[in-house]
Amino acid sequence: MKADVVAILQELNFTEYEAKAYLALLEKAPLSGYAISLQSGVPRSKIYEVLGGMAARGDILVSQENTPLYLPLAPEELIARRKRQAERTYQTARQALQRFAATAQNRESIWNISGHEEIMARVREVIRGAAHRVLLEVWQEDARELHGELEQAARRGVKVLIVAYGELDFPLATVYRHHLPGEITDEYGGRWIVASVDDREIVAGIVSLGEESRAAWTGHPGLVMPITEVIIHDMYIMEIMAAFGPQLEAKFGPSLAGLRNKFVLAPFGKKYYLSRQLD
Repeated sequence: MKADVVAILQELNFTEYEAKAYLALLEKAPLSGYAISLQSGVPRSKIYEVLGGMAARGDILVSQENTPLYLPLAPEELIARRKRQAERTYQTARQALQRFAATAQNRESIWNISGHEEIMARVREVIRGAAHRVLLEVWQEDARELHGELEQAARRGVKVLIVAYGELDFPLATVYRHHLPGEITDEYGGRWIVASVDDREIVAGIVSLGEESRAAWTGHPGLVMPITEVIIHDMYIMEIMAAFGPQLEAKFGPSLAGLRNKFVLAPFGKKYYLSRQLD
């Protein structure tokens, strides 16, 4: 029985000798150092070193007499003190590790992600970490995979703004619907996703090639800023089209085809991006 209690005390950061000395004091206190050594089996050559360490931690009390006597801290108070110390340690460790992780993360790195499932998993992860705003450019079929994370983000007060290619019923977000998802998909030969979270990290890439899909994830400010602004720029266009669509189409053609085709790298067309991906 006593051996079991010694093992339990060792789980509370007692040494074996400290545990035996503490139990000796619980059985019969106050005791002198010599008496504790006899009662506990701790060698006399070690007992005062052991008792000194316990007194310094506050596990035992020491009288100020010519022959000091020792008294154990009550078990309830010992456990409460250990619990407080553990909570402080865990909190300190949590803060230190978070600071270390933030410092250790190389913001200059650009991480390559391969495969549709892996890309969508990374997008879900960055959305789960959002504190203020999620900007998202996504096709209808891919948005379904993100619905749970987007809803949770919106419910915790994160602002969610989406440029949606196709129908997207998501009342908790501000949705800018692009009316030509099929035409855009045919024009480029596939679908992409762009996510910007809190203006601090982005995931952007092609998601329609199955295992050949490729995306980049980074917190590099030289990429986060322009890619975030591209999403915002597309939202500008959606609002401008809603207000002045007929006039703009009269000038640049249906769905602004004249503008969209103006900067195509002929003769490759916009499918060039995906054809390079598959090379």
